[in-house]
Amino acid sequence: MTAPLDRDSTQSPPLTAPATDRLISLDILRGIALFGVMAINVVFEFRISIFGQFLPASRSREAGTTFFTGSSSPDMTRLMWAVMSDTPFNRAVEDILARAVSMKAFALFSLLFGIGLAMQFDRIVAHRRIPLLLRRLLVLLAIGLLHLTLLWNGDILTEYALAGLIVLPFLFAPNWVVIASSLALLGVYFTGGLTSVVPLPSPAWMMQHVADANRVYANGSFLQILAFRLSEIGAIAPLHLWIFPRTLGLFLAGFMVWRSGIVREASGHRTMLLLTALAAFAVTIDAGSSLATVSLALAYGALVVSAASTPRGIRLLGWAAPIGRMAFTNYLMQSVIFGLVFYGYGLGLFGRLSVSLALGIGIIVYVLQAIASWGWLKLFQFGPVEWLWRSLMYNQLQPMRPRSES
Repeated sequence: MTAPLDRDSTQSPPLTAPATDRLISLDILRGIALFGVMAINVVFEFRISIFGQFLPASRSREAGTTFFTGSSSPDMTRLMWAVMSDTPFNRAVEDILARAVSMKAFALFSLLFGIGLAMQFDRIVAHRRIPLLLRRLLVLLAIGLLHLTLLWNGDILTEYALAGLIVLPFLFAPNWVVIASSLALLGVYFTGGLTSVVPLPSPAWMMQHVADANRVYANGSFLQILAFRLSEIGAIAPLHLWIFPRTLGLFLAGFMVWRSGIVREASGHRTMLLLTALAAFAVTIDAGSSLATVSLALAYGALVVSAASTPRGIRLLGWAAPIGRMAFTNYLMQSVIFGLVFYGYGLGLFGRLSVSLALGIGIIVYVLQAIASWGWLKLFQFGPVEWLWRSLMYNQLQPMRPRSES
């Protein structure tokens, strides 16, 4: 790990920050967070309509659970029914994901994104900060909009780009302004006031929409699904608006995490990280769902960074670093793969898989991505999308091979 760029050097600064200037603990944390994001996306948004979770009274036996009949043994039939139908096992898996992972993974990604912005700010020479970071966020916005419209309307990149543009001036603000603003924005999120100001569509609309989604997503062509996806964006928008203050607040909290130096010198702050995790877990016990989302994400992050600051922790968790280093590429590839699995232009399994089967597919995809990321980074220093993002940010093609080889 090299030091940030020395802006007092008499030599001309490089046009780009060195690609090797990374913290493996953050790559590990990003890789683990990506697993949580994948699990929630595949179970609650690719497998079924996102609006299904707001209609608990309409839950019924899962579709696609009667394949195993005929010559199957009674024991095998019972096992398959337990795994593939709307059983207590599947409901337990769904409940664990909702309580322990769900929005916590996204909150952790928001914190990491804020840390990443602050890192970029510190490592870019002063007079180039604004143009480069603006370009970085605008490129992210463009990719996010393409992802949102062409692949999957559960996209989070567009929200992150817009939030990044809003918080960019705070990188120049003193710590007390950043802290106060972060707390204020998180306070708005905790109160939940935006849920009444910007409500979801009516239950009757959602019930009809879930039925339409089951028909279109499972059986439609690419163009039919594209049209339906675009029609959903307005209805999904309130979900993003509800959490937008949290996204902004956690971006700003990420600024302060980076400025504190705790992440950069995690090995010297392990006690503080462990105490932070313990306190965050304690807060979570009696917290409401909004506060628990943030406190549990903070606890997870502190634990992982603390563990990854030791040689043993790196040996245990180091497998997550490559997939985390290529998180942008892997996130987009998951949308491509899950689209082919669940939508009508692929296997058409939308609305036809149980929670555990969908999660199992997601885990297989994640494991394959971890292996592929490890192999790719043996040869190249960026993932494909990371390379494109970085090249467009600097308006200069970046070397894909490590500098010693290029």
